[in-house]
Amino acid sequence: MLRWAATFFVIAIVAALFGFTQIAGSAMGIAKILFFIFLVLAIIIFIFGRTRSV
Repeated sequence: MLRWAATFFVIAIVAALFGFTQIAGSAMGIAKILFFIFLVLAIIIFIFGRTRSV
């Protein structure tokens, strides 16, 4: 999921360089949403992974 966020971030940067502001804004919004979903899932996995004892 982090890879998708990075991909959309790169798309946003390239689109902004070429002047496609609508595409850049949309890609940046998608990248931001995917990054926060990844962050929440990573924190949840970290918390639940640490509480289980082997």
